[in-house]
Amino acid sequence: MTDSYQDLIAHARNIFGDKLAAVRESGGEVTLEVPAAKIVDVCRVLRDDPVFAFEQLVDLCGVDYLEYGKESSRGVRQGPRFAAVYHLLSLAHNRRIRLRAYLDNEMPMIASVYGLWNSANWFEREAFDLFGIVFEGHPDLRRILTDYGFVGHPFRKDFPLIGQVEMRYDAEKQRVVYQPVSIEPRVLVPRVIREEGFARD
Repeated sequence: MTDSYQDLIAHARNIFGDKLAAVRESGGEVTLEVPAAKIVDVCRVLRDDPVFAFEQLVDLCGVDYLEYGKESSRGVRQGPRFAAVYHLLSLAHNRRIRLRAYLDNEMPMIASVYGLWNSANWFEREAFDLFGIVFEGHPDLRRILTDYGFVGHPFRKDFPLIGQVEMRYDAEKQRVVYQPVSIEPRVLVPRVIREEGFARD
């Protein structure tokens, strides 16, 4: 890791103190883990402090850790299921940083950062639509990729692969209608070609 990022980590620890749950560095990338209740305070400092100067939010996404860690010997996932992840860019210092805030399993909710970066508008709507993360204070939190009548959140790990409802155009009603999925469930088993019974040269 470069001295620039070492200085960044030291400054973050000095400024934020107990507002940071953890600081992780891997492959030259820095991740600050922030309690969800502190996300706006931390983001405001990261934007306005001249040592940080992260003036641009380049991405915000949701993560579902439902299956994470189940392949371990215990077979039980530890920790929260959902997280909101923020990727910030400092043009002044030519560096990036990632923030991660873990959320409640039953009602994943976190404050909106739309008031700090306008780019959060559609990012937060996307995370709401696909993961069901609620961004408190967002001015227009509604679905952005799926239809308004869509049921569920398709990027959650427990969302059924074939969905729950399908839509089609009904010529008699002259509108789109919803109905239960009509696709027959399939079991995808690899076909095995056996050598028995074939004549050999």
